[in-house]
Amino acid sequence: MTTNVALWIYLALMVAGGLMGFLKAGSKASLIASVAFAVPLALAALGVFGGASALVARCVVGFLLVFFGAKFAKGRKFMPAGMMTILSAVTLVLLFVLRAA
Repeated sequence: MTTNVALWIYLALMVAGGLMGFLKAGSKASLIASVAFAVPLALAALGVFGGASALVARCVVGFLLVFFGAKFAKGRKFMPAGMMTILSAVTLVLLFVLRAA
């Protein structure tokens, strides 16, 4: 597995979660936020930022980890904040451990 594969899996799950939040709860904010954060991550996975792509990906995923972690700590609801906290943490670790292809 490479960092790009980890990023694409994270992207797919994040956008699917935003879409699910929109369809089940009518949350436009979930859909817009998931797509807004997916765009820089997709560009980083594609290498658009050149040598800074890894840094951009790590910063965005790190921000999402802190955001969802705080949301989970405040609300104690596993879905979606808890799951996204775990998913973000795993993805961030993979981004530091794996090498880009």
